[in-house]
Amino acid sequence: MSKFRKPILEVLNGEVPERVPFWLMRQAGRYLPEYRELRKTAGGFLNLVYDPAKAAEITVQPLRRFGMDAAILFSDILVVPHALGQDVTFEAGEGPRLNPITSEKDFLQLDLSKIETACQTVFETVARTRELLASEKFNETTLIGFCGSPWTVICYMIEGRGSKDFESARRWALRDPASFQKLVDIVTEASCLYLAGQIKAGAEVIQLFESWAGLPDAAEFKRWVIAPTKKIRAYLKQNFPNTPVIGFPRGAGASMLDYARETGVDCIGLDQMTDPNWVAQNLQTLLPVQGNLDNVRLLTGGTALEEGMEKLHAAFKGRPWIFNLGHGVIKETEIANVEKLSRIVKGWSV
Repeated sequence: MSKFRKPILEVLNGEVPERVPFWLMRQAGRYLPEYRELRKTAGGFLNLVYDPAKAAEITVQPLRRFGMDAAILFSDILVVPHALGQDVTFEAGEGPRLNPITSEKDFLQLDLSKIETACQTVFETVARTRELLASEKFNETTLIGFCGSPWTVICYMIEGRGSKDFESARRWALRDPASFQKLVDIVTEASCLYLAGQIKAGAEVIQLFESWAGLPDAAEFKRWVIAPTKKIRAYLKQNFPNTPVIGFPRGAGASMLDYARETGVDCIGLDQMTDPNWVAQNLQTLLPVQGNLDNVRLLTGGTALEEGMEKLHAAFKGRPWIFNLGHGVIKETEIANVEKLSRIVKGWSV
């Protein structure tokens, strides 16, 4: 147990700390010139992810500029399918490319026994990041590990690339739910092993990214979003009872209520489409919340940024809340806008 007070851990324990803690999704990335310089030396995105020294350095970069209360592991949600044996590449300017899974025969080739070995470099990144945080005196900073939730990861595994609707995965789930369940079970178990490795290496909090939670209808949401998340949370609770879990069901809308009540997560991350006043009345009474400034307000800066931040503060202050964005930092965001955001948050009273 750390002897230092960590505001994010206080929030996740249901407490209201002395100040509002903050971090930003995709806070380590392309908007930072030091990240762009380091990436030039890597020879590809996955090379960067699997280089513990470089990945740990990237994880800490935004803290030096902005003093966030959390560092989030620099990695990617597609590490899990890659570790299982699926071909994954990242094309510059094009995003991920995977050899699509089109049948049960394809996914039965995936190998759960490879997970821990294939992810050793990621676990080393976590350990190196803890060392960096200690050496640079980020004593109140929490280290967050993460993975993609099974539904979201499987959408990419089946589609083979990013998509607005992931029609192939959705059709498979509706046409042959028994087969789809087998794939969900594989990815759920792989996610548990992957997260366990991160926690053993030093991650203090886990975030589950359900980036495509808004795609399934209400019934499918319960089966493919809530149920696997509940299994992962139960596994982590049993094996690592002191490690909180943040769930981020992006686009879930009113289904967030069921997600908050049924998955067992300790905190719910909010996308920018969610009304903070509705959250304060319906969700913040159940569990701590995280979010949810529109990332375009951060991109825009000025009055748009200030007004968006103050609206959130007015809705959430006085109760357990982690300030964050509703989605990741946009790569064109100016450094000065993030500096301003940091100054505003640090000037708030709870």
